[in-house]
Amino acid sequence: MLKSLEISGFKSFAKKTVLEFSDPIVSIVGPNGSGKSNVVEAVRFALGEQSMKALRGRSSPDLIFKGSKNLSAPSRAAVTAVFDNHRRIFSFTNKDNAAVGVDFNEIRVTREVYPDGQNRYLINDTPIRLKDVVEVLSSVHVGSSGHHIISQGEADRVLSVSARERREMVEDALGLKIYQYKIREAERKLERTGQNVKEVQSLRREIAPHLSFLKKQVDKLKQTEVWRTELQSLYRDYFVRESFYLKTTTADLAKRKHAFIVELRELSEKTKENTTGPDKQVTELEKEIKQSENSFQSVRALKEELGRKLGRLEGALEVMVKTPHTAGAKVVNFEEIEELAAEIEINLDEALAIEELSEIAPILERVKELVRKFLDKRNSISDSTPIQNTELSKLKESRQEIADELRRVEVKEKEILSNTASLRQELAERREAAHGREKAFYEISARKSQTENALKMLSVEEEGLITAQLAFENELKEATVLAGKEATIFDLEDSKSDIDRTLQVVKLKKIEKIKIRLEDAGLGAGEEVFKEYNEVENRDQFLAKELVDLQGSIQSLKTLIRELKETLHLEFTGGVEKINEAFQEFFTTMFGGGKASLTIIKETRRSILSGGQGDEEELSEEEKKEGDPEVGIEINISLPHKKAKDLNMLSGGERALTSIALLFAMTRVNPPPFLILDETDAALDESNSRKYGDLIEKLSKLSQLILVTHNRETMSHAHVLYGVTIGTDGASKILSVRLDEALTVAN
Repeated sequence: MLKSLEISGFKSFAKKTVLEFSDPIVSIVGPNGSGKSNVVEAVRFALGEQSMKALRGRSSPDLIFKGSKNLSAPSRAAVTAVFDNHRRIFSFTNKDNAAVGVDFNEIRVTREVYPDGQNRYLINDTPIRLKDVVEVLSSVHVGSSGHHIISQGEADRVLSVSARERREMVEDALGLKIYQYKIREAERKLERTGQNVKEVQSLRREIAPHLSFLKKQVDKLKQTEVWRTELQSLYRDYFVRESFYLKTTTADLAKRKHAFIVELRELSEKTKENTTGPDKQVTELEKEIKQSENSFQSVRALKEELGRKLGRLEGALEVMVKTPHTAGAKVVNFEEIEELAAEIEINLDEALAIEELSEIAPILERVKELVRKFLDKRNSISDSTPIQNTELSKLKESRQEIADELRRVEVKEKEILSNTASLRQELAERREAAHGREKAFYEISARKSQTENALKMLSVEEEGLITAQLAFENELKEATVLAGKEATIFDLEDSKSDIDRTLQVVKLKKIEKIKIRLEDAGLGAGEEVFKEYNEVENRDQFLAKELVDLQGSIQSLKTLIRELKETLHLEFTGGVEKINEAFQEFFTTMFGGGKASLTIIKETRRSILSGGQGDEEELSEEEKKEGDPEVGIEINISLPHKKAKDLNMLSGGERALTSIALLFAMTRVNPPPFLILDETDAALDESNSRKYGDLIEKLSKLSQLILVTHNRETMSHAHVLYGVTIGTDGASKILSVRLDEALTVAN
């Protein structure tokens, strides 16, 4: 029920004007041009009317009061329609397409328009959209241009419009507009959903090649993960063994190097102690021995000379002693004998020095010749040479001197031999000591050289170990990059004491092969590929799910549209039957008999476009698609005592009565909360006005009636009269009169 209407700055209503509609029938009266029709347009405006033609304006600013001499133009126009909602009849549709009641006792629908043409809508002073206003009002079968607002022209319009438009008017009267609205909404959603399906399918087609490419990349990367896991295992085993090897080898190398350095230091000290070089004492001894040997030779030569002399003297003495001093004896000079003995001795010494026997014979011949010559010489000596005693004495004395000298020489020889032997013994001992030192020196030097070579070999090993350590560190870095940090985490307690370097080489070759595979696979960008693949796959799955949801929505929308259309068809068919009953009743009342009914027909746009000739070959595909049948309504009447059945053949009064009968029939079947009749009785005579008044009384029991009229008969049925007039300021004013109170005062 419409409780009141608040108008401010709208058209001719400059100031705020409030009309209360607390009675079943309210009549608005006034002279032409006073602004009473502006009240009806204010209701249309508040309910969301968008047609400027229906509001009798060219643009939104035309709806604002223009001002007068005494009144300035307002900054806006505003109309508020206040509805009673104690029974919670107003509702709106939530996102789940379910009706939700508006929990307010009073619903205030406000529309404001500003000079710039902007419109603002509010419900209970809360800004909302026009769509929300239409939805809330449609829940109680109220609209800006529905069957509940009927003007004189619109009353006749129900007879003059096409069958399809008449069907729409009937649907509106039956309150089926909400179904049409929901169907259109569902169809728009269906169209949008279909477009979304195409877009989603297009997006999936676009990302499909890239997703396929990424899938192959991911498959490769998954294989690289297998290699990576294997590489981690190989690396850990390799690192634990290599680390143990480097640690133990480094320690062992350091230990050996230290031992060699200590040994080399000791050998250097020993080398200093056993340094070889010329021994002065040996040289002195050698000189002394040489001198002693020379002395010995001299003494030996002297001894030999003395021995020879002594032998010769003894020989001479022996000869002199043995040879008697007889007459005729031959006397031999001792000096001659010495000369012979010396020459013989020289030849014998020469013979002794010769090794070949063949060379000794000539020497013996010479000796033999010397002896023969000596004998021949002696034979030639006179036998009468006497032996002198003095010579014998001299020989003995000489022999004694030579014997004494020889004894002294022999003592000297012994002394020299003893001294020489001592010197030789000391020299031998010295030489033996020097030889020992030399031997020790060479042995130490050899050992020192071996130690130095060993240190050089250790240096080579050390360089190799440093190279191995660097290679180990590089492998750790590469392992971190290619196999992750897990590959470099190992425990030395798991190491094996029997490190096989050949096994390490084989293992490193396996590692290198897997590294090459991983590098070829591009593991460095693996995380990005996985991330992109997951994003694209999630996007595709989301689109696939969205596609399923959209297709489900399409099916749901199609089902909803089908159900709405079925409901609309059933409601429409049933509603037409009920309207026909009321139409017949009202028609009979208005005309005193006759027949009236509505007939549901089906016509196609194709028949309209082809001019009814049925020539489909010249129609476009779009026109053929638009050839689906459309439902329309035809009006069938039969006036009493007349043959006229065509609506075009009716008089103005007959058309007015027929349209009123039909409009009232539609109103009774689905009574709106309020019904505005704007001079629908203008064409009625007095008799028909009474019939019209009787119908109004009946309708007031079903709906609240607001009547804009000049007809006194119609006014007589109202409980409250609002008189509209133009004041001296050029603005419309309202005067109200309650007829029951006026009658009491009049009586």
